[in-house]
Amino acid sequence: MLWFVFGLVALVLGAELLVRGASKLALSMGISPLVVGLTVVAFGTSAPELAVSVQSAWSGQVGIALGNVVGSNMFNVLFILGLSALIVPLVVHQQIIRQEVPVMIAASLLLWAMAADGGISRWEGFLLAGLVVTYTLFIIRQSRRETAAIRAEYDEAFEETLTGWDAHWSVQALLLLSGLMLLVLGSRWLVEAAVTFAQFLGVSELIIGLTIVAVGTSLPEVATSIMAALRGERDIAVGNVVGSNIFNILSVLGFSASVAPGDLTVTPSMISFDLPIMVAVAVACLPVFFNGACISRGEGALFLALYLAYTLYLFLLAAHHDALNGYSMVMGGFVLPLVAVVIVVPAWRHWNRERARSDL
Repeated sequence: MLWFVFGLVALVLGAELLVRGASKLALSMGISPLVVGLTVVAFGTSAPELAVSVQSAWSGQVGIALGNVVGSNMFNVLFILGLSALIVPLVVHQQIIRQEVPVMIAASLLLWAMAADGGISRWEGFLLAGLVVTYTLFIIRQSRRETAAIRAEYDEAFEETLTGWDAHWSVQALLLLSGLMLLVLGSRWLVEAAVTFAQFLGVSELIIGLTIVAVGTSLPEVATSIMAALRGERDIAVGNVVGSNIFNILSVLGFSASVAPGDLTVTPSMISFDLPIMVAVAVACLPVFFNGACISRGEGALFLALYLAYTLYLFLLAAHHDALNGYSMVMGGFVLPLVAVVIVVPAWRHWNRERARSDL
């Protein structure tokens, strides 16, 4: 437990130092705040997932490597966006609806397709890593055509970046290197502690990765999105989560599969349950976001309830509880179809209203 806490603290602190140092260094070199927000911050908040999954894959703990990514993506959407929307309804920018969410869905489907044969090979890891490089270059090029309003929002988010005790490039470089070192150390401590947890509790490394490790490595996204929501930077709050999910699949799993001694073995339960749930969560974002281009407090509460229901299922599964079969039947036969109706029907009505207005 102590090493797990040490690892978690080192990961969060390392991600903070990495984002702070890298973003200020980039701004000192004349790179725009918008580009920094879309690249450095998105990479930085995904740095704990990257460090833990790469370390796990290198050490042979494939369940933690895969569970960390899949669990983090579901936690990001259901818990972080849900909690942020409860604080303040989140306005969703049209670019996120039309571009980033479809990219997130496509990346999720690609991961599911790659895992369908029971493993993710090194060459598939290279493909994912190549896609994240392509995507990053694309959004950097696209950022040059952003509207003045979006640029102003990112300028405000980074308005104090070039002042203070860390304004000099040498201090920024030191922060960046310190953050990387803490990420490496923290990931090693956390992975070793997670493996011990799994052995002690008698549960699989996959379930530990989907729950404890996924939540722990997602703390930077929690802090970033909630602070952005409180400060009124609601595009950043949503964009951080969606961007982080894209980077988790493309970069985290891409680099993990690239350095692993062999293929990343995917369990049948992940292929038949966890990955479809991750894809469904990604797809659910489209109708929710389309519904007035806003995540309401009610939708935020629904997201949170779904995450709690999924976590409860994992705990029942880990404990081999007698209530598991009944719980699964209720969720699959009643709750999830009802949730689908609640999400899709308002979005369908909104789309019909917008089409009627355009016809007029």
